[in-house]
Amino acid sequence: MASAIMGGIIKSSFVSPLDIFVYDINNDTLDALSSKFNVNHTSSIRNLAKSADVVVIATKPFAIDDVLNELRGYTENKLVVSILAGVTSERIENGLKETKVVRVMPNTPAFVNEGMCALCKGKLAQTKDVEYVESMLKNIGRTVVIDEKYIDIVTAISGSGPAFYYYIIDLIAKAGEKLGLDYNTCLMLSSQTALGSAKMLLESKQSPQELINAVTTPGGCTAVGNDVLKNSNIQEIINKTIKDTMEKASALG
Repeated sequence: MASAIMGGIIKSSFVSPLDIFVYDINNDTLDALSSKFNVNHTSSIRNLAKSADVVVIATKPFAIDDVLNELRGYTENKLVVSILAGVTSERIENGLKETKVVRVMPNTPAFVNEGMCALCKGKLAQTKDVEYVESMLKNIGRTVVIDEKYIDIVTAISGSGPAFYYYIIDLIAKAGEKLGLDYNTCLMLSSQTALGSAKMLLESKQSPQELINAVTTPGGCTAVGNDVLKNSNIQEIINKTIKDTMEKASALG
C-alpha cells in the first residue's frame, strides 16, 4: 500500500521523489522501493522521522509498538499518517506524545488509482492536516472524511470489500462458464460490467434502485434475475459478511 501511495503522488507530481524518504526492516524491500521510485532510503525509523515533515506508518498492525518505540521523541509537532487496521489514532498519540495523527483506511484498488480512502482526524490534528492528507490520497482514488468511531465499518465495506467483489465477479463468470461460454470471456464480461456499473452509480447521481429500474423491463430478462435475488437470502449473507468483518476489525484494536 505504501508503494501504491508513493506511485500515485510521484506520478501526479504532488511530491518530488527527492523529498520522499523510505525505511523498511527488510533491506531487499528497501532497495526495491528506492530503485523503483528513485526515492531516498534511510538506515532507521528515527533517521526517517528526522528527515520528514509527514511520516506515513505502513507496517503490519502487530508491529506498531516497535514502530512507536522507535519514533518516540522524533515526531513532536509533525504529522503522522497511519494506514494500520485496528490501531486507533489515540493509541498512536499516547505512544508518541504531542503528535498530530490522521488515520487512514485505504484499499488495494489504489494500485490502479481507483482506491477508496477514509480519513479520521486525531485529537491534535487540524483541519488543514486532514486536507493535506486528502490532497495526497486523491492521487490514488477517492477520499471521504469520517468520525473514527465508524472506521471498522469502513474496513468491512471498502478495506476488505475488494475481496468480496472479486468473489462475486468470479461467481458470475463461473455461472456463465457452466452455461457454455469460456471462463476468460465470462470474467471479462463480469469484471467490465462491475466496473461500468460502479462508475455509473458514482457519476450519474442516481440511486441504486433508480439504476436497477433503468435496466429492468417489466416481465423481461433482468426482471427474472431480480426476482431470483429478491427471493434468495443474499441480503442476509451480505449483512453477515459485513458484520463479521467489522467485528474482526474491531477485535484487532
